[in-house]
Amino acid sequence: MASKPGPFTEWPWHKLGSFKYVILAPFVGCSFYMYCLGKGDKDLLNMMSIPLLLVWRWLHNQIWISLARFQTARSKHRILHRSIEFDQVDRESNWDDQILLSGIVLYLSKTVVPGATNLPLWRTDGVVFIILLHVCPVEFLYYWAHRALHHHFLYSRYHSHHHSSVVTEPITAVIHPFAEMVLYFMLFTIPQLTAALMGTASISAIAGYFTYIDFMNNMGHCNFELVPKLLFSMCPPLKYLMYTPSFHSLHHTQFRTNYCLFMPFYDYIYGTMDKSSDALYEASLKGTKEAPHVVHLTHPTTLYSIYHLRLGIASLASKPYAFQLYYSWMLWPISSGFMLLTWIFGSTFTVEWNRLHELTMQTWAIPRYSFQYLLSCQRDIINSLIEKAILEAEEAGVKVISLGLLNQGEELNGYGELYLTKHPKLNIRIVDGTSLAVAIVLYSIPKGTERVLLRGILSKTGYAIALTLCQRGVKIITVCSDEYEKLKLRLPAKNRCCLLHTNVYNTAEAWLVGDGLKDQEQRMAPRGTHFIPFSQFPPKRLRRDCVYHTNPAMVIPPALENMHACENWLPRRVMSACRVAGIVHALEGWDTHECGHEILDVKKVWDAALRHGFLPLVVHE
Repeated sequence: MASKPGPFTEWPWHKLGSFKYVILAPFVGCSFYMYCLGKGDKDLLNMMSIPLLLVWRWLHNQIWISLARFQTARSKHRILHRSIEFDQVDRESNWDDQILLSGIVLYLSKTVVPGATNLPLWRTDGVVFIILLHVCPVEFLYYWAHRALHHHFLYSRYHSHHHSSVVTEPITAVIHPFAEMVLYFMLFTIPQLTAALMGTASISAIAGYFTYIDFMNNMGHCNFELVPKLLFSMCPPLKYLMYTPSFHSLHHTQFRTNYCLFMPFYDYIYGTMDKSSDALYEASLKGTKEAPHVVHLTHPTTLYSIYHLRLGIASLASKPYAFQLYYSWMLWPISSGFMLLTWIFGSTFTVEWNRLHELTMQTWAIPRYSFQYLLSCQRDIINSLIEKAILEAEEAGVKVISLGLLNQGEELNGYGELYLTKHPKLNIRIVDGTSLAVAIVLYSIPKGTERVLLRGILSKTGYAIALTLCQRGVKIITVCSDEYEKLKLRLPAKNRCCLLHTNVYNTAEAWLVGDGLKDQEQRMAPRGTHFIPFSQFPPKRLRRDCVYHTNPAMVIPPALENMHACENWLPRRVMSACRVAGIVHALEGWDTHECGHEILDVKKVWDAALRHGFLPLVVHE
């Protein structure tokens, strides 16, 4: 929102939320009705041109969002080395409002503007006409309108909303108050409206003009330099006809320079070009290679989790993952296609980068889904991908790599011990985060608890928790004889007295659960039970009268930068234990691995995490 919001700042359909697309229903219905009656335009392509154009615009923008986020996470050509936070993602979550507005304008134009119906697919004279009208007057009028919007009166009421984003993303280009966006649409309709009135408009010209505007807008706000120098060397005048991301980035940092829309020659003419534009372009194109100190290795979970990755849909990635049936079915073909492509051709890819003081971190993802980790035919392939990622991180000088989710499975690689066996002289430290996970679970158990029920598939973390609790004199109850026998073999003889076996489920107020907890078992828990998972995945939440904790995780310190996506199902600015453990490992400079059957001192790791600003995640009953 602008610092002093003016009239018509809010979009008219703001209160409709995710149902805002229904405002197009009357226009689509009327168009279809007229087509079926045979009145007016009976050309199917003309009837479908507007819906197809709107869908294409949405996909085009989304491609730029994913590309920019991927490049800014890994590219050395990043322009501004600053962070984006959740407030910016929330502010820019309505980027598709301008697509809705364009749909309304197109439908109304088709109804009231002579020459806007029965358009041919292509007319060369119309394309040339639109190009000339864009160069002047659109670029000229935009330049002066933009300068006017930087006057303190209009800036504080409208344009400051756009400049709230100093580090830009592609969709920052269309984040404006409603009144300001209407002004831009009035400018952009000049070429199209004139072409229609002159009888030279065509479907290709209109779609091409919208695509050009979207392309240039997205490119100019993507925060990484991608325009090759060779392009300007081959055609020097192009420097005045096409801006670059670094050119427009200066407008967001200096404010009083580089006002142009897409063509910088008006900035040259009127003396508003920033003098450092060429130097910043050269520096951004050359780039600076920055190797991370810590890498967290994760993977997608469900088919639809790709949309919740930072590289996916920004508004979804900024919220904890939750399965949404209404869009999951619509996106099923894309999800399945992406899964097949990664299955065949996929390699590890960079998801995001973060910084804590001088420590730089990246998150890498193995292109495999959770169900693939359960397939025996995929184990060797997944292990080779993880091993390759570890060796690449080693070569890049990474200090610590943490294995997230199923990348540290016992059956898969023995909690990471497989890679140490194959490469005993690794300089990089492999961390699975067990010791910190144990500490978090112990902290989560309500004070005064004397008996806990242990349920689910036992893991390295589960055994470590059981041993620590028995040493503290807490009774551990098991309802499965198999679990009881396994724990009995692992526990020292002096601590086995704390291990109890029973068939009764309501004997403990805290349940420590791993994977495999059954629904009927949850229903047998007494009211007010705390379900505390020690697994990588949280249990299904079936009971409203019980307390569900997240899987082991901690709140990150305020100084940790560039957090604008949630880690799977965790709340905002919360990280999983294995990811936090890798960061703490690097901050402390510990020279040991924590994988295989190796567990660090639980108290030592817990104290170190608190000392570096990580906090326990408080669960409200």
